[in-house]
Amino acid sequence: MSWCEAEQINYVFGYAKNARLLKLLEPTTLRAKAEACLSGGYSTHFCDFDYRTQKSWSRTRRIIGKSQITPRGENPRFVVTNLSQKEAERWAPRALYREFYCARGDMENRIKDQQLDLFADRMSAGDMVANQLRLWFSTIAYNLLIELREEGLQESEQFAKASPGTIRDRLLKIATLIQVSVRRIVVKWSSSFRYQSEVMSCLQSLRRSSA
Repeated sequence: MSWCEAEQINYVFGYAKNARLLKLLEPTTLRAKAEACLSGGYSTHFCDFDYRTQKSWSRTRRIIGKSQITPRGENPRFVVTNLSQKEAERWAPRALYREFYCARGDMENRIKDQQLDLFADRMSAGDMVANQLRLWFSTIAYNLLIELREEGLQESEQFAKASPGTIRDRLLKIATLIQVSVRRIVVKWSSSFRYQSEVMSCLQSLRRSSA
C-alpha cells in the first residue's frame, strides 16, 4: 500500500478482519441483523470509516466494511482503498465493494481458464523467450475459443457460457476419421458423437457471421 501511494497508484485491496475492525463494524452489523429478521434471514449492509493500525501503517486509510447476515451466521468482510476524495464520492461503499472490488473475481476466473484449460502455466523451458512463446500460443488459443463461443455458440443453451476447457473437451477434442482427396477434406464423426447438432449449428453461425 505504501508503494502504491508513493507511486500515486490507486488501489482497492481485501483486508483481513480483526477485533478492532469488527468493533467499528458493529453498528452496521446491528442494522443488518434487524433487517434479516424481517427478510427471511438474509441482509447485507455496507459502511466506510477511517482506520489506522497501531504500528504497521504509516497513515490513516479508508476501510469499506460489509456486514452480511445469512441463516448460517455473520460474514463480515473488509477492503482498504486510497481512492481520491473525488473517486470516493463516485464510489459509495456498496458500489465500490460490489461493482469495483468484486469485479476482480471475474478477472481471476479468466486467468484460471487460461491456466487450467489451456496450459498457460506450462512454461518449463530453460529459456525465457521459449516460455514467452508458449504463453503467446496459450493466449492465442484462448482468444480463438472465446471468439468461437461468442460468434458460433451464442445460440447454444449448453455452450453459450461454457468455459474454454468445456468447449475444447466436448466439441474439439473428439475422435474423427479424416479423408483427404484432391478436392476436399472429409471429417467423419462417430455415429455416437452426442454433440453433432451443436457443431453443425456452430458452423452455420460462423458462416453467417463471416458472410
